[in-house]
Amino acid sequence: MELLTALGLSVPAGLNAYIPLLAVALAQRFGWLELREPFDLLGSWWVIGIIIVLLIVEILADKIPAVDSVNDAIQTVVRPAAGGLVAVAASGNATNVSPWLFVIAGIVLAGGVHVVKATARPAVNVSTVGIGAPIVSAVEDVGAVMMSVIAIAAPYFVGLALLLLAVLMWRFWRRRTMRG
Repeated sequence: MELLTALGLSVPAGLNAYIPLLAVALAQRFGWLELREPFDLLGSWWVIGIIIVLLIVEILADKIPAVDSVNDAIQTVVRPAAGGLVAVAASGNATNVSPWLFVIAGIVLAGGVHVVKATARPAVNVSTVGIGAPIVSAVEDVGAVMMSVIAIAAPYFVGLALLLLAVLMWRFWRRRTMRG
Protein backbone atom coordinates (compact mmCIF):
# COMPACT_ATOMS: atom_id res chain seq x y z
CA MET A 1 0.00 0.00 0.00
CA GLU A 2 2.78 2.44 0.94
CA LEU A 3 4.59 1.59 -2.30
CA LEU A 4 1.55 2.55 -4.41
CA THR A 5 1.08 5.78 -2.46
CA ALA A 6 4.76 6.66 -2.76
CA LEU A 7 4.92 6.02 -6.49
CA GLY A 8 1.54 7.62 -7.08
CA LEU A 9 2.75 10.84 -5.47
CA SER A 10 5.97 10.91 -7.50
CA VAL A 11 4.25 11.16 -10.88
CA PRO A 12 2.38 14.44 -10.24
CA ALA A 13 5.60 15.94 -8.86
CA GLY A 14 6.85 15.84 -12.45
CA LEU A 15 4.01 18.17 -13.44
CA ASN A 16 4.05 20.47 -10.43
CA ALA A 17 6.44 19.85 -7.55
CA TYR A 18 4.33 21.60 -4.96
CA ILE A 19 0.92 19.97 -5.46
CA PRO A 20 1.94 16.51 -4.16
CA LEU A 21 4.14 18.14 -1.50
CA LEU A 22 1.13 20.12 -0.27
CA ALA A 23 -1.08 17.02 -0.45
CA VAL A 24 1.42 15.03 1.62
CA ALA A 25 1.86 17.89 4.10
CA LEU A 26 -1.90 18.28 4.59
CA ALA A 27 -2.40 14.51 4.79
CA GLN A 28 0.24 14.36 7.53
CA ARG A 29 -1.25 17.36 9.32
CA PHE A 30 -4.74 15.88 9.41
CA GLY A 31 -3.67 12.30 10.14
CA TRP A 32 -4.62 10.79 6.77
CA LEU A 33 -1.06 9.68 6.04
CA GLU A 34 1.77 8.68 8.33
CA LEU A 35 5.06 10.01 7.03
CA ARG A 36 8.43 8.47 7.70
CA GLU A 37 10.62 10.50 10.08
CA PRO A 38 12.00 13.18 9.67
CA PHE A 39 9.60 13.94 6.82
CA ASP A 40 6.70 14.19 9.23
CA LEU A 41 7.84 17.80 9.68
CA LEU A 42 6.14 18.51 6.36
CA GLY A 43 2.87 18.62 8.33
CA SER A 44 3.99 21.71 10.28
CA TRP A 45 1.93 24.81 9.54
CA TRP A 46 5.01 26.89 8.71
CA VAL A 47 6.16 24.29 6.14
CA ILE A 48 2.64 24.14 4.68
CA GLY A 49 2.72 27.95 4.38
CA ILE A 50 6.02 27.87 2.48
CA ILE A 51 4.71 25.17 0.14
CA ILE A 52 1.57 27.23 -0.56
CA VAL A 53 3.65 30.30 -1.48
CA LEU A 54 5.86 28.22 -3.79
CA LEU A 55 2.75 26.60 -5.30
CA ILE A 56 1.22 29.99 -6.10
CA VAL A 57 4.44 31.13 -7.80
CA GLU A 58 4.61 27.86 -9.78
CA ILE A 59 0.96 28.07 -10.88
CA LEU A 60 1.32 31.67 -12.06
CA ALA A 61 4.67 31.15 -13.82
CA ASP A 62 3.39 28.06 -15.60
CA LYS A 63 0.49 29.94 -17.21
CA ILE A 64 2.60 32.52 -19.07
CA PRO A 65 4.18 31.52 -22.41
CA ALA A 66 8.01 31.77 -22.42
CA VAL A 67 8.00 32.19 -18.62
CA ASP A 68 6.74 28.60 -18.44
CA SER A 69 9.80 27.38 -20.35
CA VAL A 70 12.15 29.27 -18.01
CA ASN A 71 10.21 27.83 -15.09
CA ASP A 72 10.53 24.32 -16.56
CA ALA A 73 14.30 24.81 -16.83
CA ILE A 74 14.47 25.83 -13.15
CA GLN A 75 12.15 22.99 -12.16
CA THR A 76 14.39 20.40 -13.87
CA VAL A 77 16.06 19.90 -10.50
CA VAL A 78 13.12 20.73 -8.23
CA ARG A 79 10.48 18.38 -9.67
CA PRO A 80 12.55 15.17 -9.60
CA ALA A 81 13.80 16.10 -6.11
CA ALA A 82 10.20 16.61 -4.97
CA GLY A 83 9.31 13.25 -6.50
CA GLY A 84 12.04 11.54 -4.50
CA LEU A 85 11.07 13.43 -1.35
CA VAL A 86 7.36 12.58 -1.48
CA ALA A 87 8.13 8.96 -2.38
CA VAL A 88 10.38 8.37 0.61
CA ALA A 89 8.23 10.47 2.95
CA ALA A 90 5.02 8.63 2.04
CA SER A 91 6.64 5.20 2.19
CA GLY A 92 5.58 5.12 5.83
CA ASN A 93 6.38 1.90 7.57
CA ALA A 94 7.70 0.02 4.55
CA THR A 95 10.76 -0.93 6.56
CA ASN A 96 11.62 -3.96 4.44
CA VAL A 97 12.40 -1.67 1.49
CA SER A 98 15.42 0.62 1.45
CA PRO A 99 14.43 4.30 1.64
CA TRP A 100 16.91 4.96 -1.16
CA LEU A 101 14.87 2.75 -3.47
CA PHE A 102 11.89 5.06 -2.88
CA VAL A 103 14.04 8.14 -3.48
CA ILE A 104 15.43 6.76 -6.74
CA ALA A 105 12.01 5.58 -7.97
CA GLY A 106 10.51 8.97 -7.13
CA ILE A 107 13.28 10.85 -8.93
CA VAL A 108 12.96 8.65 -12.02
CA LEU A 109 9.16 8.88 -12.19
CA ALA A 110 8.95 12.62 -11.54
CA GLY A 111 11.94 13.27 -13.80
CA GLY A 112 10.40 11.28 -16.65
CA VAL A 113 7.10 13.14 -16.41
CA HIS A 114 8.96 16.45 -16.18
CA VAL A 115 11.00 15.71 -19.32
CA VAL A 116 7.84 15.00 -21.31
CA LYS A 117 6.17 18.15 -19.95
CA ALA A 118 9.19 20.39 -20.54
CA THR A 119 9.63 19.01 -24.07
CA ALA A 120 5.97 19.33 -25.02
CA ARG A 121 5.33 22.80 -23.62
CA PRO A 122 7.37 24.81 -26.17
CA ALA A 123 5.61 22.92 -28.97
CA VAL A 124 2.23 23.78 -27.43
CA ASN A 125 3.24 27.42 -27.08
CA VAL A 126 4.41 27.69 -30.69
CA SER A 127 1.52 25.77 -32.23
CA THR A 128 -1.12 27.77 -30.31
CA VAL A 129 0.72 31.12 -30.38
CA GLY A 130 0.82 31.01 -26.57
CA ILE A 131 -2.92 30.61 -26.09
CA GLY A 132 -2.55 26.95 -25.13
CA ALA A 133 -0.11 27.54 -22.25
CA PRO A 134 -2.66 28.43 -19.56
CA ILE A 135 -5.06 25.72 -20.74
CA VAL A 136 -2.45 22.95 -20.80
CA SER A 137 -1.05 24.17 -17.49
CA ALA A 138 -4.48 24.09 -15.86
CA VAL A 139 -5.05 20.55 -17.15
CA GLU A 140 -1.66 19.52 -15.74
CA ASP A 141 -2.51 21.09 -12.37
CA VAL A 142 -5.88 19.33 -12.22
CA GLY A 143 -4.21 16.04 -13.17
CA ALA A 144 -1.57 16.53 -10.46
CA VAL A 145 -4.25 17.23 -7.85
CA MET A 146 -6.30 14.20 -8.93
CA MET A 147 -3.29 11.87 -8.96
CA SER A 148 -2.17 13.13 -5.53
CA VAL A 149 -5.63 12.56 -4.06
CA ILE A 150 -5.85 9.08 -5.62
CA ALA A 151 -2.41 8.17 -4.26
CA ILE A 152 -3.41 9.15 -0.73
CA ALA A 153 -7.11 8.21 -0.61
CA ALA A 154 -7.26 5.19 -2.92
CA PRO A 155 -3.74 3.87 -3.58
CA TYR A 156 -5.08 0.70 -5.23
CA PHE A 157 -6.15 2.86 -8.17
CA VAL A 158 -2.62 4.22 -8.64
CA GLY A 159 -1.69 1.39 -10.99
CA LEU A 160 -4.71 2.13 -13.17
CA ALA A 161 -3.96 5.85 -13.14
CA LEU A 162 -0.31 5.21 -14.05
CA LEU A 163 -1.37 2.96 -16.91
CA LEU A 164 -3.76 5.63 -18.20
CA LEU A 165 -1.00 8.24 -17.96
CA ALA A 166 1.43 5.99 -19.84
CA VAL A 167 -1.11 5.42 -22.63
CA LEU A 168 -1.76 9.16 -22.94
CA MET A 169 1.95 9.96 -23.01
CA TRP A 170 2.56 7.23 -25.62
CA ARG A 171 -0.25 8.58 -27.81
CA PHE A 172 1.15 12.10 -27.53
CA TRP A 173 4.65 10.88 -28.44
CA ARG A 174 3.31 8.81 -31.33
CA ARG A 175 1.38 11.74 -32.79
CA ARG A 176 4.38 13.98 -32.43
CA THR A 177 6.73 11.55 -34.17
CA MET A 178 4.24 10.89 -36.98
CA ARG A 179 4.07 14.64 -37.73
CA GLY A 180 7.83 15.06 -37.77
